[in-house]
Amino acid sequence: MVKTKLIEKIGYGFGDMSSSTFWKVFSYYLPIFYSNIFGLSLIDAGVLVLVTRIWDAVSDPMMGIIADRTNTKWGKYRPYLLWVAPLFSICGILLFTTPDWSYGAKLIWAYVTYIMMMTVYTGINVPYGAMLGVMTDDTNEKTVFSSFRMFFAYGGSFLALFLWEPLTNMFGGYQTPNGWFWGMVCIAAACFVMFILCFLLTREHLKTVSTVSVGNDFKSLLSNKPWWLLIGAALCSNLFNTVRGATVAYFFLDIIGPDVSLSFLGIAFLFYSGLFLGIGEVSNMAGVALCVPIANKIGKKSTFILVNAALVVFSIAFFFVPCTSEGYWTMLILQIIISIFTGIMSPLVWSMYADVSDYAELKFHTASTGLIFSSASMAQKFGGAIGGAAVLWLLSGFGYNTDASTTAGVVQPESALMVLRWLMSFIPAAVAAFAIVVVWFYPLTTKRIHEISAELKKFRDIE
Repeated sequence: MVKTKLIEKIGYGFGDMSSSTFWKVFSYYLPIFYSNIFGLSLIDAGVLVLVTRIWDAVSDPMMGIIADRTNTKWGKYRPYLLWVAPLFSICGILLFTTPDWSYGAKLIWAYVTYIMMMTVYTGINVPYGAMLGVMTDDTNEKTVFSSFRMFFAYGGSFLALFLWEPLTNMFGGYQTPNGWFWGMVCIAAACFVMFILCFLLTREHLKTVSTVSVGNDFKSLLSNKPWWLLIGAALCSNLFNTVRGATVAYFFLDIIGPDVSLSFLGIAFLFYSGLFLGIGEVSNMAGVALCVPIANKIGKKSTFILVNAALVVFSIAFFFVPCTSEGYWTMLILQIIISIFTGIMSPLVWSMYADVSDYAELKFHTASTGLIFSSASMAQKFGGAIGGAAVLWLLSGFGYNTDASTTAGVVQPESALMVLRWLMSFIPAAVAAFAIVVVWFYPLTTKRIHEISAELKKFRDIE
C-alpha cells in the first residue's frame, strides 16, 4: 500500500485552491458581471453561459484521453499543472475585460474569451482531478486527499469571495469595468503561484497503463453503471451550488439592499453578498473536516443521501425567513448550516469518482482515470452552465430589470423578487431531492470497494 506524506496532501490542496478560487468567482459573479457590468441582455448572457459549455462536453473527454496517454518523467497528469498554469491566469483576466466596442463586437468577445477560459480550465483541471487516482491505492486515503483538496478549495474561495467587492472598490468600484478587471488580475496572479506549488509538492505513485483503444475506453465508460449514477448525482450537487450562488448577488442587490448593517458584540458590519458567500466557504471547510469521519463510519453512499436530505429541509426553510434584522441573522445561520452540508458533499463526490475509476480498471481492464475524472469536470461545468443560465432566464422571464441597479427610482417587479426567493430555496431543494433518488441506486458500497481494491493490488505497478 502506498504511503503518502502530509506535504503531498497539502500540495494537492493548493491545486484546487487555485482552481476553485477562479470557479467560484465565475459561478457566482459572472452572471451579474455580464448583465450589469459588461452590458449583455439577460437572454444573451444566459445563452452565452449555456452554449459555451457545449464545447466542454467535447473538450473534457478529449483532455481525459490525452492525459491518460501522456507519459513524462513527472507522470501522466502532474505535468499539465506546470504547462497550463500561465494560460489559466491570462484567460481569467481576459474574461473579465470589458472592451469599449459595439454590442455585437462585445458579444463576440464574450464568447471567445469564455470558450478560451473553459478550454484552459479543462486543460489543467481534468489532469489535476485525475491525479487522485494515481497518488494512492487506499480508498480511505483517497477521501483524505479529497478532504485536503476541498478544505484548501474552500479556503481560497472564501478569500476570493470575501475580498472580491473590496478589491473591485479599491480599483475603481464594484459597478465599474476597471474594478472587475484589476480585481481579477490580483486573483489570477495568486492562482498561478498556487498551481506551481501543487506541481512542486506532489508525486504520482501508481503507474497505470491502458490496454484498450480510445473507442473501447468510451465503450467501457458508457457501460459503467456506477459512473452514470455518479454523474447524475454530481450534476445535481453542482446545480444546487450554482443556482444558490449565482442568485446571491442579485438577492442582496434587490431584496436585502446595499446598505444593510448588522451588529455583533457592539461592532457594526456591512451585510453584503461577499460576506454571505465568504461565511459559506468557511462553513464548507468545516463540512470538509467532517467528511472523512462520517463517511468512514456510515459509508459514502449513506453519507450522500443523508446530506442531501438535510439540504432539502434547510433550503425550504430559507424561503420563510423575513427581511428583518433578526431575519438576516437567521439567513446567516441557514447559510452556515447549508454550507456545512455542501462541504461534506464535495470531497465525498471526488472520492467516489476515484472508486468508480478503480471499478472500471478491474471490470474493463482500462486505465481510464483521466477520462473518468474528465466526466467529473464535465458534470461540474454542466451543473454550472445549467444553473447559471437558468438563473438568468428565470429572472428575464419574471421581468427582472437590469437598469434598476444603476437608475434611481427604478424598482424590481414583485414577480422578479419572488423568483429570487425561489432560487434561494425551493428550486435548489428540488435538485437535492432528485440527487437522493439518483444515488439510491449507486452500487459501490464500502464492502464492494474494498473487494475491488484487493483485486487491483494483484497486478498494479506501485512505486
